[in-house]
Amino acid sequence: MSVQSVKEYLRQYGVEDNVVEFERSSATVEMAAQDLGCEPALIAKTMACDVDGHAVLVVCAGDAKLWSSAFKKQFGTKPRFVPADQLTQEVGHPMGGVCPFDVRPGVRTYLDVSLRRFDRVFPAAGSANSAVGLTLPQLERCSQARGWVDVCKGWRQESAA
Repeated sequence: MSVQSVKEYLRQYGVEDNVVEFERSSATVEMAAQDLGCEPALIAKTMACDVDGHAVLVVCAGDAKLWSSAFKKQFGTKPRFVPADQLTQEVGHPMGGVCPFDVRPGVRTYLDVSLRRFDRVFPAAGSANSAVGLTLPQLERCSQARGWVDVCKGWRQESAA
């Protein structure tokens, strides 16, 4: 799958023109934020985990990290990332371009609550040098998310004790 297939997929939702491609790699949160001129937290990173032999995608804010105990409580197993060399086969997109659009049949997608702080976020669009700007309702629709989960940490403001 590719940026072109993601654009074609997003056409059914009327947001294909929101896809941008960059001259250089935007494969990391920091690189994508620099290319887009936004704060890293607005990059909606998609993490691919293996849950009982099936790929599960968790889309979260760029400043969030998977929280092992919360993930295990939600999905019944510790988070194990799909190996980079298996991403295209299991999910449909290569490392750096993993996104919740135009994925392989059977891949389940969830959105993490860390994204709810924002009106608009920027997930990858199928390659290591692309992104797509979407509102949260658009992201929910386009990703065909099964729901919202709370499986990440590091993004909440900690109160002073």
